[in-house]
Amino acid sequence: MKKLTAFCIVSLIWYGATAQVDIEYQKPPKEILELIDAPAVPSASFDAKNENIVLLHRNQFKSINELSEPELRLAGLRINPVTNIGSRTRYYTNISLMKVGEPKEIKVSNVPASGRLANFTWSPDQSKMAFTNTVDEGVELWILDINEATCKKLTGANLNANIGSAFEWFEDNSKLLVKMLPADKKPLIDKSTAIPTGPKVSVSDGQKAQNRTYQDLLKDKADEFNFKQLAQSTLYTVDLDGNKSEWKETAMYTGMSFSPDGEYILITTLGEPFSYIVTYGRFPSKTTIYDKSGTLVKVIRDVPLEEVRPKGFMSTTKEIRSLRWRADKPATICYVKALDEGDPAVEVDFRDEVFTLDAPFEGEPKSILKTQQRFGKIIWGNDAVAIATDEWWNTRNEKTYLFSPGDASVEPIVLFDRNTNDRYNDPGSFVTTKNELGTYTLEMDKNTLYLTGRGYSPEGMRPFFDAFDLITKETERLWRADGETTLENIIRVIDADKGVLLTRVETSTQYPNYYIRNIKKRIAPQPVTFFKNPYQSIADIHKEIINYKREDGLDLSGTLYLPAGYDMDKKEKLPMVLWAYPREYKDKSAAGQVTSSPHTFTYPSYGSIIFWVTRGYAILDDAAFPIVGEGDKEPNDSFREQLVANAKAAIDAVDELGYIDRDRVAVGGHSYGAFMTANLLSHSDLFAAGIARSGAYNRTLTPFGFQSEERTYWEAPEVYYTMSPFMHADKMKTPLLLIHGMADNNSGTYPMQSERYFNALKGLGAPVRLVMLPKESHGYSARESISHMLWEQDQWLEKYVKNKK
Repeated sequence: MKKLTAFCIVSLIWYGATAQVDIEYQKPPKEILELIDAPAVPSASFDAKNENIVLLHRNQFKSINELSEPELRLAGLRINPVTNIGSRTRYYTNISLMKVGEPKEIKVSNVPASGRLANFTWSPDQSKMAFTNTVDEGVELWILDINEATCKKLTGANLNANIGSAFEWFEDNSKLLVKMLPADKKPLIDKSTAIPTGPKVSVSDGQKAQNRTYQDLLKDKADEFNFKQLAQSTLYTVDLDGNKSEWKETAMYTGMSFSPDGEYILITTLGEPFSYIVTYGRFPSKTTIYDKSGTLVKVIRDVPLEEVRPKGFMSTTKEIRSLRWRADKPATICYVKALDEGDPAVEVDFRDEVFTLDAPFEGEPKSILKTQQRFGKIIWGNDAVAIATDEWWNTRNEKTYLFSPGDASVEPIVLFDRNTNDRYNDPGSFVTTKNELGTYTLEMDKNTLYLTGRGYSPEGMRPFFDAFDLITKETERLWRADGETTLENIIRVIDADKGVLLTRVETSTQYPNYYIRNIKKRIAPQPVTFFKNPYQSIADIHKEIINYKREDGLDLSGTLYLPAGYDMDKKEKLPMVLWAYPREYKDKSAAGQVTSSPHTFTYPSYGSIIFWVTRGYAILDDAAFPIVGEGDKEPNDSFREQLVANAKAAIDAVDELGYIDRDRVAVGGHSYGAFMTANLLSHSDLFAAGIARSGAYNRTLTPFGFQSEERTYWEAPEVYYTMSPFMHADKMKTPLLLIHGMADNNSGTYPMQSERYFNALKGLGAPVRLVMLPKESHGYSARESISHMLWEQDQWLEKYVKNKK
């Protein structure tokens, strides 16, 4: 592939010029550059017996060359049509092994050279891992043998990894079911040279279709043709010697799932007609049960195109949904059916009903549960004990039920009835363990279940391990992290009865590592991994959680960083950057809760603002920006006022500590944080400058709801108008840096949002700079783009904040 010339598109260069210019990618100062160039620590995958660790190595970022490979955006997918895998796939480059508790890495032989590795999946017996390797002409299937520490290629570059999983293991570990490109796959239509045969026509038959502003939709017949070609696969069985045999004819396969006993498989395929207003997840689909030899057993679901749904976040399909295998049975299908026609406006006693159907899938399905709210999930135990959840977004309520799948006459018991925003009273998640079928079900010791949780509290995060008594319905705390000097999260319960946990321990300067902790023995946790801190240059910065109040008494918090060596007695007045993201709440008590820890490792990810602590700034990161609407009031009814109150409280708090010059404070955010930033600069004089990345600024362009707002523009026009910075561009006089990916795929944050907002601000004489990053999506991934973004932000902060005139 030819090397691409590196450039980005920038409007309004630094010294007053107003013409659009093209500039080459720039690099940030040395202090920042060495942080983004730090080597990436490998990801760790443990086997179920906690004996072996697979270490997956990767580069920190993609290159702009990789990001510039061919890409088709179809029906919500982004596909490389040459290789037939998602064009935004993050790849690993190498594999190594470790034995639990032994620091020496074991080299794996025959790893693909120049590997682009993905889709790692353990075999049922966990002796192997299957994975894909992407080469220039396509996707190959490979196997890692754990005991032999070697890799082996099973297929040529003919897998179809465009939709869903490209392969599934058979239960006997001897072969895999693989999606391969059809032998008669037709060439794709090149739309740049295709001659139109007629206009594109869209029609409404009068039904309301209030869909979000999806991107990457099909646009014409050429897109339909290309999507079908890229979605079609032929299913083959491939054994561990690479021998293959056709298992099922060509179709648009999306989902494949074996029953726990491996005797049956659930297959989902797409059908036609396609849609230009919704993504492929709402195209016609059929879900069929086959036996493992490929013989048809039963069509369990056959649904039409679904462009129209009732309004509201709690709306859902009228058809059966959430088809899953019951984890505690050899071969039992479970699914959900809405009792309110999927319409949250319909008043009913129960919203959803859950059914099961046993192999051989004849007769009538059995009703096992009705939920008061929209069904969430089931954690299976046995015929007498299972856990289910439901939820209702509008009230932020979640209920957790204890029920008896084998006897529907037994009244379900609501164990927990809570506000999902209330993190302090989160009871945690029920612990599961691998059963004899190889699936995960409730960890049960006679009448005891177990729970683990993050342990949010006013003093910070203190993860916990609890026992739950099925008779008394009471919990007993078995262990709680002290939270004084470290953050220790529970990753896995190894042996609940013996109190053995796999935990992940970190501090603000100690890179996270895994440990075995025995809560019943007075011994120190035993180290499992030995990763080193790759960010030593920021190891000595000051970090603390500060707590403060909004003017209405609401408790707020944020993570404050000060430069290494900062004199806490002299207290030099520093410039500050405040970085935040607004969140909606239905009650004040939950909005004021602390959900961070001062012991979280300081990890400067690509979008982090922490880099600027190395440049002499105070940083207030993850500052709490709650937007509260209690009772009949919606949060957005007073969005602007609450934004300004949150910002003022944060600046006041750090100013009172004596650390900052409040005349040199910048604000920034990404996505909804960018929207927040533009609003703050328009409606307050608190800031010297702002940075807004990948935001939406005109809410009338997202008329059927946005973020947590489910009212339409026509129901609440004043809310849409008041909240839109674009409508108030004439009030903006504070310097604003706008950055946006030119290939943004996020619902609502079209690149046009930043372009139109820039044009409005420029036309009204506001100091503004627009940077459009080629090929980048809603999050940025190319090293060149990220390096340039950091340079832009540094230049902006140095000019308009640190050296403000």
